Amino acid sequence: MVTTRRAQTALTFSDEAFAEEIRASLDLVEERLLKAVDTDQPLLRQSGSHLINAGGKRFRPMLTLACAHFGDPARPGILDAAVALELTHLATLYHDDVMDEALVRRGAPSANARWDNSVAILTGDYLFSQAAQMMADLGIDAVRLQAATFARLVRGQINETMPQPEGIDPVEWHLEILSEKTGSLIATCAKFGAWFAGASEETIATAEEFGEVIGVAFQIADDIIDIASDSSGKTPGTDLLEGVPTLPVIYALGGDDPADARLRELVAGPVPESDLAEALELLRSSKALEQAKATLLQYQERARALAQALPEGPAQKALVDICDYMIERDA
Repeated sequence: MVTTRRAQTALTFSDEAFAEEIRASLDLVEERLLKAVDTDQPLLRQSGSHLINAGGKRFRPMLTLACAHFGDPARPGILDAAVALELTHLATLYHDDVMDEALVRRGAPSANARWDNSVAILTGDYLFSQAAQMMADLGIDAVRLQAATFARLVRGQINETMPQPEGIDPVEWHLEILSEKTGSLIATCAKFGAWFAGASEETIATAEEFGEVIGVAFQIADDIIDIASDSSGKTPGTDLLEGVPTLPVIYALGGDDPADARLRELVAGPVPESDLAEALELLRSSKALEQAKATLLQYQERARALAQALPEGPAQKALVDICDYMIERDA
């Protein structure tokens, strides 16, 4: 038997009554996530609950639940959609850790490190299957949208592993990858909340666009925090050590200032641990980091404009709060 925990999120909404309602719904999501992996196969039950129990912001189900308040949040299907989409997200994390050969996820040993790659891959597959069963109960249109979203996730992941095609701006290529591998699922989370709540078509479309824009923004903010912050709980420079092409690095590599030649040399590939401190120091004082922050601000402003175009009320205010939180966490 698996046990649940109180859902945790660093996000706080200015409307406390609305925030408490969302927290109560997230507790139900937490229970349902663990129920989905409460199988009679002992290893699968243990590996399937591993990342759920490790925590996480639960941003995706939170957004689904918040956007449901643009219609009737008591309508059936909303909670199932939130759970299914979070299971989809969790499944991708198991697979990502195998591809990245990651040792740690959310402060705990990754599934592939604790068991092995086969267990991690099969656990991710099992979570996908549980999500698909929930989607099947929500109707053919929900299944189609989840499948299209998953296709975008995979396409974004594949494109990230491929050499960039010639004739495409590196920044535009990177932002499109972020839209597909991160923004697409968050967009679907927002859309499902408004859709299953019976919101208007215009509201559903705006919520979906908000989700995609804010999803890209969160990834850019994470890339910046990996370089700029010493207090995020994450070891600074992890992406540099792994050679992950983040937005600040792409801006640095695209520069031609002779003064930044050493920086470009360092970040052209995985940064050796012996050079990490120097690379971080150069990046933190570089124009590239300022360019990345400016791009983040553009996405934040786009997301805020979309939120403000939605029907007034606690849900709209919550989406504006999300925009503010995104900037504050990067400060």
